[in-house]
Amino acid sequence: MAAAVFNINAGGWCEGARWAPSPNCDARPPEAAVSLLLVHNISLPPDEFGGPYIADLFANRLDYEAHPYFDQLRSLRVSAHFLIGRDGAVTQFVSADDRAWHAGVSVYAGRERCNDFSIGIEVEGSDFRPFDEAQYSALAALTEALLKHYPITDLAGHEHVAPGRKTDPGPYFDWVRYRESLCRSGLRQVNGALPRMPIA
Repeated sequence: MAAAVFNINAGGWCEGARWAPSPNCDARPPEAAVSLLLVHNISLPPDEFGGPYIADLFANRLDYEAHPYFDQLRSLRVSAHFLIGRDGAVTQFVSADDRAWHAGVSVYAGRERCNDFSIGIEVEGSDFRPFDEAQYSALAALTEALLKHYPITDLAGHEHVAPGRKTDPGPYFDWVRYRESLCRSGLRQVNGALPRMPIA
């Protein structure tokens, strides 16, 4: 299967991804340039994949009666910029120019409110099983497109900006594999050096 090719347009939308706009977003503060890419994992219900539930959650249309777990989500108003499904399909919910509501209470390198200056990518998965090859391939291609369009200096996980509160993308997310895929993509030639990551 050919690798996905993505391009971020002038409005912050990714050409090559499916668009499903979420109302759960707002404008970034004027001085907040995008400098951080945050990787998450998500599954709804937990450890179950496929189905409409993640997109429904981000669109505020989740059927809370569809599964007992969903009852605790009634008050949530959340989103992410992107979701990468188990098959590698990419859906975009919020323009990367805008602020999605994905990080919550968070701090990175001494800066609070990571939503202000980050792009959030949810990878469908959990803390308890490996991610699929198609997801790493799509994540690398999407990251490459974002790095070409925004002054991103750091790549991190939700666990790194909200330690003790969040654990994702979790122990099965392979940061070394992610870095190697970016090296192979030629990003060193594009930006001079890869952004900092949680691994050496």
